[in-house]
Parts: sequence; structure tokens; C-alpha cells
Amino acid sequence: MTGIAYALLSAVLFGVSAPLAKLLLGAISPWLLAGLLYLGSGLGLGLVRLLRRSNEAGLGWRDLPWFGLAVLAGGVVGPVLLVFGLARTTAAEASLLLNLESVLTLALAWIVFKENVDRRLLVGAAAIVAGAVVLSWPKETALGLSLGPVLIAGACLAWAIDNNFTRKVSAADPMQIAMAKGLVAGIVNVTIALALGAPLPEPAAIAGAGLLGFFSYGVSLTLFVLALRHLGTARTGAYYALAPFIGAGFAILFLGEPISLAFIAGGLLMAIGLWLHLSERHLHTHEHEPLEHEHVHVHDAHHQHTHAPGLPPEPHVHPHRHRRLIHRHPHYPDLHHRHTH
Repeated sequence: MTGIAYALLSAVLFGVSAPLAKLLLGAISPWLLAGLLYLGSGLGLGLVRLLRRSNEAGLGWRDLPWFGLAVLAGGVVGPVLLVFGLARTTAAEASLLLNLESVLTLALAWIVFKENVDRRLLVGAAAIVAGAVVLSWPKETALGLSLGPVLIAGACLAWAIDNNFTRKVSAADPMQIAMAKGLVAGIVNVTIALALGAPLPEPAAIAGAGLLGFFSYGVSLTLFVLALRHLGTARTGAYYALAPFIGAGFAILFLGEPISLAFIAGGLLMAIGLWLHLSERHLHTHEHEPLEHEHVHVHDAHHQHTHAPGLPPEPHVHPHRHRRLIHRHPHYPDLHHRHTH
């Protein structure tokens, strides 16, 4: 259940970012705000890493190709496609289309990366995504195949690729991963916004955007990576699709927005999907192939190995080798259960 808690808390932190960012839009241009949110996440996590020593394994040389592709897709290509798409479409269209990220994340995990997704998970994910679609369905617009929606759909595909590539490096320090992504995306978007003539906002507005970005992007992404480590991409993406409902609920409770029929219907669909996921029990006899990697761990059933003298107490991190193992227990597609079915 640890991975589920990480995924849900990540969705909560990101979900509240939309209504809170609305409060800053009057003082900051949209493109510059996007950059400041990312930059706040990267700088904030960098400060935390300076003040707090991490016991996580850092990114290794073998991680760099996957991580580089994830940063390129999610930190550079995705945000740029989004802002160009937003300039050519309405906010209602954009809110609907952004739900494609969860669908595409699950589809890539299932079809391309061969992650196990059974019928119960598919139905639950479909219910969660359907709830998000109902919640953000445009009231007075007709979607067309114009350039704006195509660009936003491309941004969602970039973030879905990012999510699946990030899973490949999720054994590494999640805060380091989130910090690097935030710095890259923040620098790119702030540079583009200023080059296009965005005015500099007041220092208080910049500080507010940075603080919001630290929690809703930086801390949220750190928790998202931890969830990927425990749950795999498809399940984490499905839980993360709860973010629109959380954002709408926050706006109703704290910003005085009215309760709508779409909020109730979307909430019911998401509750059904969440129950299907929470009640999942994946149990079968499975084989662990020999594996050598490095990540923080304790000596559970999957970590029965010897140590060199002088290692710190558990949980600790060091390169270790897993022997071939066949056993049976409930499990998720975490770091040690990425087998075929």
C-alpha cells in the first residue's frame, strides 16, 4: 500500500496546483508561470538536497540514456508543445485533452513496455479516466482537428513517454530525478517566455509561483517516481488521473466554486475505478531472473545477500546481486517484479 499512498499524495499535490495557479495568472503571463512553476520545483528540491543528505542511490551511467530521453520528452518537448497548443485552443478544450496523458501512459506501458495490466486494472483505469473526462468536459465548445488540439495531444504523448522512461530509472534517487527535470523545464520555459516579451512580475508573485511549483511539481514528481518504483507505470498513471477531481474539489471547498453535476458524476466514476485498483490482488507463482542493481533496501524476502564489513544499518544502499528465485506471493510490477505473464 506504500506505493498507492505515494501515487495518491502525488495526485493531491498536483491536483491543487490548477486552482492555485489560477490565482497567479493575473500577475504572471501563462508561459512564464509554467516556467516559474518548474523552476521553483527544481531550485526547491536542489536546496533540500543540499540541506539533507540522501540515502538513495544516485543516477548511474546506465540510467543516463533513459533519463536523458525522459527529460527531453517531459521537460522540454511536452511543455513547449503545450504552450503552443494553448495559444491555439480554448481552456475548455485543453482541460479535456490533457486527460490523454493518463490514457497514453497506460497504453504505452501495456503495449510497448509489456507491463502486466489485467482486465480489472483496465476497467478501473477506464473508470478513473472517464471520470476525469466528465469532470473537464467543455460545456460550449466542439473539438475539431485544428492545430491546437493536435499540439496538446502531442504534449500528452511526450509526458506519457516521459512517465514510461522514468520508470526505467525509478531505482535511483527520486528527488534527484525530479530536481533535474524541474531545472531543465524551468530554464527552457522561462527563457522562451522572456524572449517572447513576457513582462517580469512582482517579486511576491515570483515567490508564490516558486513555492507552488516546489510542492505541486517538485514534491509531487518525487512522490510520483517513488510510486513508479512500487507500482509500475500503468497503475501509477491511473491513480494520478485523480488529479482533476482533486483540483475541482479543492476549488469548491476553498475557492467558493459551485458543485456541479459533472463533479458528482466524475467523482462516482473515479471512486469505482479507485475501488477496483485498491481491491486488486495479483498473486501467482513467478520467477526472478538473476539481477544486479543498486537502490535503497532492507533485507526482505528479495534481499538475502551477504555484505562487506562496515556497511551502515538498514535501510542502506549498495550494489547487490539477486539470485534466481521462484516463489508465490501478492505483488505489483515493482523493481523486482517486472516479469512476463
